Amino acid sequence: MASQKFITAVGRRKTAIANVRMLKAAKAKTAEGSSPDAKAFRGSVMVNGKSAKEYFKTDERAKVAEEALAKAESTEHYAVIAQVEGGGIAAQADAVRHAISRALTKAEPNTRKVLKSSGFLKRDPRAKERKKPGLKKARKAPQWSKR
Repeated sequence: MASQKFITAVGRRKTAIANVRMLKAAKAKTAEGSSPDAKAFRGSVMVNGKSAKEYFKTDERAKVAEEALAKAESTEHYAVIAQVEGGGIAAQADAVRHAISRALTKAEPNTRKVLKSSGFLKRDPRAKERKKPGLKKARKAPQWSKR
């Protein structure tokens, strides 16, 4: 495992956090059983030990997670291993995309312009607003009666 060099990055969306490790495709082709990451192969995105399509269940969510690689035209150059926790499936897919984008800019600085114009490098700041005292929800007030 010491011979393999990973590019790591963290991506976030709402309460979902994705930790991504990327391997160059040449290094990703290892002999079976030589490392715990031997499952990694050219162009694959593994999320929590499963393929992206298997983990996210729908093709749309899997495509969102892999979108950064497709935009940068680096799909076949890297194997991606992601650990995701928190949030829902949609937020997790966005967090993986954010992390992959950050890792790609570390590995290939020339992809930054393409990824930035697509909005993949910006962390989406929208999150659930907290409930305030005296209100039923974050902004919903109890029914008001004039008399």
